[in-house]
Amino acid sequence: MSQTSDPRSVPQLLSDLARDLTTLLRKEGQLIRAELSEKVTKIQVGAGSALAGAIVLLVALNVLAAALVVAISKIGEPDLGGGWAALIVGVILAVIGAILVKKGTDSMSNLTPERSVNQVSQDANLVKEQVR
Repeated sequence: MSQTSDPRSVPQLLSDLARDLTTLLRKEGQLIRAELSEKVTKIQVGAGSALAGAIVLLVALNVLAAALVVAISKIGEPDLGGGWAALIVGVILAVIGAILVKKGTDSMSNLTPERSVNQVSQDANLVKEQVR
């Protein structure tokens, strides 16, 4: 097994190693910042659209809820007044709203910059192998 000798001295090798590690860390930092910026932009656009849609839906829901209260009070038993009809509609809407909030918060749970984490892990393994 033949080995070729590196013409660089130990101090030069250490200097090159330090420079390469610095460059690697700087590049990894840039990758993480870029990926986080991408995630933040995605969240901002999504939140803006969701907020605008929520406002329009809230107005529509108010109109529909009022119509449903009137309908239930008219078709219900003679003793069923507007108050009971409003309570029934309110409970149904509260349950639907709770389900939607839970679903929305669950969908925003994974915002980890996965590519960057994987790349840093691979780089760390590579450095460990090179040091051995």
